[in-house]
Amino acid sequence: MDLYEKIVSGEEKLSLVGLGYVGMPIAVAFARKIKVVGFDLNEKKIELYQSGIDPTNEVGDEVIKNTTVEFTADAEKLREAKFHIVAVPTPVNDDHTPDLTPVEGASRILGQHLTKGSVVVFESTVYPGVTEEICVPILEKESGLKCGVDFKIGYSPERINPGDKVHRLETITKIVSGMDEETLDVVAKVYELVVEAGVYRAESIKVAEAAKVIENSQRDINIAFMNELSMIFHKMDIDTKAVLEAAGTKWNFLKFMPGLVGGHCIGVDPYYLTYKAEELGYHSQIILSGRRINDDMGKYVAESLVKSLIKASIPVKNARVAILGFTFKENCPDTRNTKVIDIYKELGEYGIAPLVVDPAADAEEAKRLYGVTFRTMEDVTDMDAVIIAVAHESFLELTKEQIGAFYNPAHKQKVLMDIKGLLDRKEYLTEDYLYWRL
Repeated sequence: MDLYEKIVSGEEKLSLVGLGYVGMPIAVAFARKIKVVGFDLNEKKIELYQSGIDPTNEVGDEVIKNTTVEFTADAEKLREAKFHIVAVPTPVNDDHTPDLTPVEGASRILGQHLTKGSVVVFESTVYPGVTEEICVPILEKESGLKCGVDFKIGYSPERINPGDKVHRLETITKIVSGMDEETLDVVAKVYELVVEAGVYRAESIKVAEAAKVIENSQRDINIAFMNELSMIFHKMDIDTKAVLEAAGTKWNFLKFMPGLVGGHCIGVDPYYLTYKAEELGYHSQIILSGRRINDDMGKYVAESLVKSLIKASIPVKNARVAILGFTFKENCPDTRNTKVIDIYKELGEYGIAPLVVDPAADAEEAKRLYGVTFRTMEDVTDMDAVIIAVAHESFLELTKEQIGAFYNPAHKQKVLMDIKGLLDRKEYLTEDYLYWRL
């Protein structure tokens, strides 16, 4: 009986190392089919899961209550599993170099509890070579075992889109890879248990690593192009969204939109690729140019707001500005690597202390990471300007009357910035509004 058969029969368990926005849904999905140990160092998070609470909103409290996942912060429980999936974040440092601390730490902990005959699959986004050249030596050192003899490794890049209820683990084709054909077969069959869309067997671990890192790099570059177009068209007094809608009638026009590019994937992954390229003596031209454009968008939005305030004859310093939305994307509580903070900080340079409202965000996380304290919608009164920064469902429901009530009634013109283009532009192209969107 091979490892796959033992897992299916319940003789062996699968472990998930890292139970965040990516790891937890994977653990829950597998638990519907097999025995799963869900491990995370964050004891508070584990307690929430054990209490039937889903702080990520990815699967919901009801699903967490009913799952059979053994949630634990005790690394000893990892010894009970033979198939391990590592799904920890891979952020970048302030200088945009890869921060491999989480994946190295996870490898260290797992290595200390690794048993003979195990298969370890990494899901964290990394540059090609990290799994074999960095993670394997750590696993070997901590376990005293030999890779290829005592345990095997694979790589299967995560493609979960946080907050997306359509594109989920089950519905997205899963890239899988293994150090040899035998491992690849086991990894593929295990993932096929839960991935209804099927798996794609990459020819090597490095190919799988590279495939993941270019997915978001491609998206990043395309959004950067849209952002650059937006800046150009603003100078021409042309609405970018109208241009893109017209151009989008051609069958082969790629339908991207301008916007803030944050989160722990699109705004991060390209730097992993360019870092490795630099190590090999190649300086990126296109990828880093796109990154620079996208990284500067928060500053551009803030500067545009200041110009609008001046145009409306409203004093800039100490202006009352509300920012609606703080997460890195809509309908998701995750504030990590949000680019809304760039708008917030840049406005601070002009003597503006924005009021931030986000009913969907993790308020504790925002306070801890950024020192930002959220306010309520009831606090949005007597404003000099309003920025709708995130396309949360609750903001989509705002009427023109409700938006109008946010402002200081003394102003002849209401400064309204609609970063995501949520509103009907024609409704706000009136004398009493200074409406702006990317």
